[in-house]
Amino acid sequence: MIAARARAVVITLSVVLFVGAALALGAKSRQAPPARPEAQRPTLLLLTSLPLMFGEDFSLKGGGSTALQRLQARYRVRPISVSSASELAHGRLLMMAQPLAQTPENLVALDDWVRGGGRVLVLADPMLEWPSKRPLGDLLRPPPMFMDTGLLAHWGLKLDAPEQRGPAKRTLGGYDQLTMSPGSLIGTCKISGDRLVAQCRVGKGRATVVADADLLNVQALGGAAGHNLDGVMEELAGLES
Repeated sequence: MIAARARAVVITLSVVLFVGAALALGAKSRQAPPARPEAQRPTLLLLTSLPLMFGEDFSLKGGGSTALQRLQARYRVRPISVSSASELAHGRLLMMAQPLAQTPENLVALDDWVRGGGRVLVLADPMLEWPSKRPLGDLLRPPPMFMDTGLLAHWGLKLDAPEQRGPAKRTLGGYDQLTMSPGSLIGTCKISGDRLVAQCRVGKGRATVVADADLLNVQALGGAAGHNLDGVMEELAGLES
């Protein structure tokens, strides 16, 4: 009896070790979408209030944020200021990261663009923790919450603020993420188990909504955010396919 139990323990431990090794091997072999040769980079429209292109002083020093540098390795990043039909006509892939409020006309243009086949990744943060030197109320300061004027509801989504503030672990594109005060998404789209990500079919196009934008601030978040941009790149690659 004792010998049988001992064999069972050994078998169980062997299975655990085998599964653990397999998972570790899988983690090591996983790679985020690689950089592309410059001639093969498609256009990525970028609409954001965050200091990704320049610092808050609009200085060209530093070459942009780490997030921008990662994006530029795969895309020709074209910043746009509004989601008007004329701006959206320059590409078929858009990243919106905590944008300023858009006019009703531009929201209609964005919805039409997606329904016509456009693909958009929206980082919509209901409680932005991104540090800013600009005072509250400054028009150049990123909005503290996603300025949703009905767009998400039109796509069948609701964005809820977090119950608690502070860092939280989530998953994006199959990668562990360090987020700050992330929100939660509910609705009729395909929503991740941790409610961070919603993937929506909108007409002929697709919209992926992420309930956090602070995850882009990898310089401030430090080493624990090592795979944050991998997750973003994976989601963008998924929208391309």
